[in-house]
Amino acid sequence: MAESGRTELWSGRRGDDSERMPEITLAAGLSLRGLTKSYGPVRAVAGIDLDIVAGETVALLGPNGAGKSTTIDVLLGLARPDAGAVTVFGRTPEEAVRAGLVGAMLQSGGLISEVTVRELLVLAASLYPAPMPVDEVLERADLTELADRRTTKLSGGQTQRVRFALALVPDPELLVLDEPTAAMDVETRRRFWASMRQLAAAGRTVLFATHYLDEADEYADRIVLMAEGRVVADGPATAIKAVVGGRTIRATLPGVPDGVLAALPGVGAVERHGDAVRLTCTDSDLALRALLAGYPDARDLEVGGADLEDAFVALTSPATGVSA
Repeated sequence: MAESGRTELWSGRRGDDSERMPEITLAAGLSLRGLTKSYGPVRAVAGIDLDIVAGETVALLGPNGAGKSTTIDVLLGLARPDAGAVTVFGRTPEEAVRAGLVGAMLQSGGLISEVTVRELLVLAASLYPAPMPVDEVLERADLTELADRRTTKLSGGQTQRVRFALALVPDPELLVLDEPTAAMDVETRRRFWASMRQLAAAGRTVLFATHYLDEADEYADRIVLMAEGRVVADGPATAIKAVVGGRTIRATLPGVPDGVLAALPGVGAVERHGDAVRLTCTDSDLALRALLAGYPDARDLEVGGADLEDAFVALTSPATGVSA
């Protein structure tokens, strides 16, 4: 993101000079150095070094127990590391949160009951030095039509949208989102990410953890993949998928035994779902020629690289021993 766009974003909104920071500090983004955190005998985070540039959209991925939520808790000042240092725009996490520079959407915690959505957002806005206007929050979170509904009358997906709205209230430079689209239907997820794209385009930094790998693949500038408390891969989705290597052929091909397809030259593995087959190849060109020569009735052919799910499984498997 251009420096001029980022400068205009924060300096145009924050009127209290006591809360303003030099541009160079804002551009510094997030920094985690030697971060470790244990809970009793369990080491949740085992020495993380990570930098996130202001304006980036970063997906934090990993299997359950990888250390994602603990890393987020430390980044927000909700947990103290056993060792290491964390800075958010040049400040401690606690200082950044107090200044309204950070908005968070977490999995845990409920909404105050027996208040309307608007009343809840007005209450939250009173806690910050320069909050986003409540009507703008409602619009960005797709909640305008639900503004007068009580929080006890919200569905699971609507509750998630209110959590997102609460993260927007401080008008933050950094949005930290832990499983933000859980319980949302497909259309609501689409609208949510459209809103997130607008926010990111305005220069905000976004860090989100998700189990929806398609979201990370489509919306993140960069993916940080964790396993067993460590970062095992860090880079654009295309680079992470390239680590796995290999290509796949998808086709509709009924009536051909999997063992026959596995014996084709250049084919390493076969998966079948009904009439659809997926061939994982060591040499996709060789495999495709053999497939078409032997089975000219094959249709709906697609040749592609490894997907993010393949990379996720390969890089987070304990047997791989892959390190960052």
